[in-house]
Amino acid sequence: MKRLLIADDDAGMRAALEARFARRGWQVDVAANGTEALAKFRSGPHALVITDVRMPGCDGFALMREVQNCSARTAVILLTAYGCIPDAVEAMRKGACDYLVKPVAFEKLEMAVEQVLRRAGSENGQCDSDQLVGQSAAWQQALARARQAAAADADVLIEAESGTGKELVARMIHRLSARKAGPFVAVNCAAFPETLLESELFGHARGAFTGAVAARPGKFELASGGTLLLDEVGEMPMPLQPKLLRALQEREFDRLGSNQTVKVDIRVIATTNRPLEGAIAEGRFRADLFYRLNVIPIALPPLRERAGDVRELAEHFARLYSVPGKSACLSDELLAGLEAQLWPGNVRELANFVRRAVALSGDGEIGSEALAYGTITAPSATSLAPEWKPGLSLEDMERQLFRMTLDATGGNRARAAELLGVSLRTVRNKVREFGLPPRSNYRSPYAGE
Repeated sequence: MKRLLIADDDAGMRAALEARFARRGWQVDVAANGTEALAKFRSGPHALVITDVRMPGCDGFALMREVQNCSARTAVILLTAYGCIPDAVEAMRKGACDYLVKPVAFEKLEMAVEQVLRRAGSENGQCDSDQLVGQSAAWQQALARARQAAAADADVLIEAESGTGKELVARMIHRLSARKAGPFVAVNCAAFPETLLESELFGHARGAFTGAVAARPGKFELASGGTLLLDEVGEMPMPLQPKLLRALQEREFDRLGSNQTVKVDIRVIATTNRPLEGAIAEGRFRADLFYRLNVIPIALPPLRERAGDVRELAEHFARLYSVPGKSACLSDELLAGLEAQLWPGNVRELANFVRRAVALSGDGEIGSEALAYGTITAPSATSLAPEWKPGLSLEDMERQLFRMTLDATGGNRARAAELLGVSLRTVRNKVREFGLPPRSNYRSPYAGE
């Protein structure tokens, strides 16, 4: 069970967050101040700390420093009721994963938590902090291009299928660049509705819209001096693309609801899981924005084109996911079976499989019987359900496809989006359009692991 620490001197806030996260399956520890929080943090590992900034005694910044000293892998999200923009910028420079202004809707906080943990899991899992595993010629060629990009200070566009390690390569470019001492700030362009994405990117002034009780900096401002990752930039709504283009060209922008221009010094790395030329042809993406982003293009190969890397990656993940006192080893028969798979979900899918095999197997060698644990793949039109018959409308077929894929992923919309090859926003829209059940109605396919 994931462990979370909440530090806030507001008893009502503590209780509300504890109840909401506990219902989401978290083991939650709470503390009324930074000193108490630090004592609880040292009692055992926590995946995440959510802390108020202003607390008596040890404040949120001091707590974050101590947490980082104790555990580099623990993510920290800061909350504040004051909305001080210099504090927000300083928090990101000092290593906070996100900075949110109170009052914050739980859905927005939950979205921030999902993104923070996804990024932390990618960096600490697939990358093992410092290396991107694989010796195939295709993979090494892509990494060589990334190193060249790191030495320059130009914008980068990474095109690759989901699960190939786009964000890991982006972090590698930042880590090897002259900007490595600056912040690395990521925003998923597919994770926010259009009404929120502009504020997420460029920030807003107090009173800019209902609920904007304080000024808030956007990701562009928080990334100044470092690197901004625009994840899944192809999902950027068309009305926002001209403003993004201006920000990229001029390195300046206006916060939502303000006419005060903010200048930034950043390098932008954009990623997309589908070629943007297709979106341009369909009128969903501006050609001038594509040319502005595509200064240094990098294409990452899918796992099926990385000959020989499956074995090395699988053994790497087996070591990574082995618990203390338990040494997992993959047999040659199992490794041969894994090499025979196509892995449509790429490295992420392989990592999930190995993690599952390690969790369900005993100590010692894991044999080919682990292949029976299987992998989750998107249902096909012929295997979804018996009611798929000739004459069924396309809308009904689409509804079935989305419903059965969500069933297969335990209601995990991000995973369903990957399997279906669509954006997270599309999955959310289809859930609303088809009246599909909420996430809490689905049973996890890995229940009991």
